[in-house]
Amino acid sequence: MTDMAVLAALPVEADTLAIIACLALAAATLTFIFLIEPDASDSAPHRSRLDQLLEQRDTIYDNLRDLKFEYRAGKFAEPDFEQMKNSMETEAAVVLSEIETLTGSPIRPPRRDPNTNALPAAAPAEPR
Repeated sequence: MTDMAVLAALPVEADTLAIIACLALAAATLTFIFLIEPDASDSAPHRSRLDQLLEQRDTIYDNLRDLKFEYRAGKFAEPDFEQMKNSMETEAAVVLSEIETLTGSPIRPPRRDPNTNALPAAAPAEPR
């Protein structure tokens, strides 16, 4: 009879474990829904294609400036410098072409602030 007692107690334990698992799942779900704060970046507006292209253009210009500085510092041989410069200029031309296509007008390169000699944070597209 001891074997019967073990078998009779088993379904009750399985039912209890199932109920506990369901309650734990429900508690985790409610915690997730009501207590976890959403990340601010989830509701931030997505950047437009034009914003992405303007940022890419500025990055290319910065890279060209850095490349010229490093070439003058003697870190690159002339053939390597010319190859990288031509590659970046080609990439810049493609980006500028895409910007022109999106805006319908040619875009001017960002102008440096004469006081700080720095590029503006975000240069808007300027129609001619």
